[in-house]
Amino acid sequence: MHPMPLSTPRDEAGELDAMSYLVTRFATREIAPLVPEWDAAGEFPRALYQRAAQLGLLGLGYPEDLGGTPASYRMRHVATLALARHGASGGVGASLFSHTIGLPPILRHGSAALQREVIPPVLRGEKIAALAITEPGGGSDVASLRTTARLDGNEWVIDGTKTFITSGMRADFLTVAVRTGDAEGGAEAPAARGARGISLIVVPGDARGLTRTRLDKMGWHCSDTAQLQFDGVRVPARYLVGEAGQGFRMIMGNFNAERLGLSVAALGYAMACFDEALEWARQRKTFGQSLVEHQVIRHKLVDMQMRIASTQAWVDAVGDRADAGDEHAGGDTTANWVAQVCMLKNHATQTMQFCADQAVQILGGMGFMRGTRSERIYREVKVMMIGGGSEEIMKELAARQLGL
Repeated sequence: MHPMPLSTPRDEAGELDAMSYLVTRFATREIAPLVPEWDAAGEFPRALYQRAAQLGLLGLGYPEDLGGTPASYRMRHVATLALARHGASGGVGASLFSHTIGLPPILRHGSAALQREVIPPVLRGEKIAALAITEPGGGSDVASLRTTARLDGNEWVIDGTKTFITSGMRADFLTVAVRTGDAEGGAEAPAARGARGISLIVVPGDARGLTRTRLDKMGWHCSDTAQLQFDGVRVPARYLVGEAGQGFRMIMGNFNAERLGLSVAALGYAMACFDEALEWARQRKTFGQSLVEHQVIRHKLVDMQMRIASTQAWVDAVGDRADAGDEHAGGDTTANWVAQVCMLKNHATQTMQFCADQAVQILGGMGFMRGTRSERIYREVKVMMIGGGSEEIMKELAARQLGL
C-alpha cells in the first residue's frame, strides 16, 4: 500500500489545511466513537495501524525509499494536533505512534540493512515498533540504567528489566537501551556506570528469553503498557544501532523530538476539553439560562482559550525553529532550542491539566462519568506531565541549557 498524497494544493497553507482535514476526518469517524469500547478491551485493533498507514500518517517525516513521506515539523504537528483534538484519546495516540520514538534512532544511526529490515513494515502498519529505556530503578536518568548486553560471538546477550514500555505487549521491534561497556562490547564493572558505555540494540518481539507483563494504569487504557524481562535474550550482532557505547547521545537527541511531540498532543487534548465544555455549556440550562450565559462559565472558557492560544504560538515557534535546523546547529542555538522544548512541554501539559480540570467542572456530574472526553483526558494528564521527562527534570534541564 502506498501513502496518499498529502494534498492537492501546492501552497504550504493549503497542504497544512488538507492534512488537518484528513486527520480530523479519520479521528472523528474511525477513532472517537470507538474509544470507550477500546478502553474497556484494553487495546485497539491492530488493523488501525494499517488504516493509518494507508492515509500516509505513519510515514510522515520518513524517507520515501523506506516507505515514508518527507514532512516538516509543522506538517507533522498539524497531524498530531488533529488526532489529539478529535480522537481525544492519549491511549490511541501513544500506541498508534509509538514508532515515532522507537524508529528515529534506527533511521539516524542504524545501518542501511537494519533500516530496510525494520522501518518499511512498521510504516506499512504491518509491524509495531516501541522504545524501551525506562527501568524500575530510573526513567530519565539514563546514565543509571542496568540492563546489560554482552557480545558472544555474533550475538548480543541481553539481561535486565524495562518498565512502563508503551506498546510493550504487542511490539514486533523493540529499540532497547543497554549497557555494553566499551566500543568493543567488553563487560563494564558496575562501578563504572554512567553515560559511557550505553548502546541501543533492536530486539525482535518474538526473541527467546523475552517476557512481557501487562501493567494497569490510571489512563491510556487502550494503550498496551508492559514490563519487559530480558533473560539471556540473544539477538544478532547486526541489530546494534550505530556504534557500541554511543547510545547516550542518541537517546538524548530522541528525547527532544518526543518532548516536542508530547507538547503538541497536550495542546490537542486541551482543545478537545474546550470543545466539549463549550458544547455542553451551550446546551445545558440552569436557572432558566444556558450555562454559557453565566459570566463565571464564560470566564472559565476564556481562561482556557488564553492558555490554548499561548501554547499554540509557542508550539509553532519551536517547530519552526526545528525546521530551520536549530536542533542540529550546535552551540548556544541548539542549547536554547532544547531549553525551549523543555519549557514548552511543561507549559503545554499544564495547559492540558488546566483545561481538563475546567472542562470537568463545567460538565458537572457528566464530567465525572466515563464516556466523556474530558473525564478521559483528566485521567491522562499526569502521564503527559511525567512521560518523556517530568516537570522537575524539564526545569532542571532547561536551566542547564540556559546556563542558569
